[in-house]
Amino acid sequence: MMDVTAIPTVPLQSDGAGIVILLVYLAIIVVSIAGMWKTFEKAGQPGWASIIPILNIYYMLKIADRDAWWLILFFIPVISLIPAIIVPIDMAKNFGKGTGFGLGLAFLPFIFYPLLGFGDANYNGHGPAGGAGAGASGTQF
Repeated sequence: MMDVTAIPTVPLQSDGAGIVILLVYLAIIVVSIAGMWKTFEKAGQPGWASIIPILNIYYMLKIADRDAWWLILFFIPVISLIPAIIVPIDMAKNFGKGTGFGLGLAFLPFIFYPLLGFGDANYNGHGPAGGAGAGASGTQF
């Protein structure tokens, strides 16, 4: 028969660090979602679409002035990395930001979407909120 007292036990008490980490993590998630929501609304798209998988990519393509068939590229392994970088760069450019900001959207979205959504950037693309955007004069760069 096995001695029960020889089984190591794990204490059920915590110093509270786990709860603090959980709260910080949840705060980052909420701020990220709110930033993407505001970014979509600034571009004249429905904010709620930012939290629905696949649909949010479709609206990102619209904000970036890319054709809808680019959505297919996101489902091809390895190839999906290319539009996952190009689309945020195009989104940033349509908000008057540079390539560096677009790379920030691609690699650090929890920082850069709130900056874009809550910042003073205005959407200048061809979408419904774009008004006289880059293509209004017939010239595209």
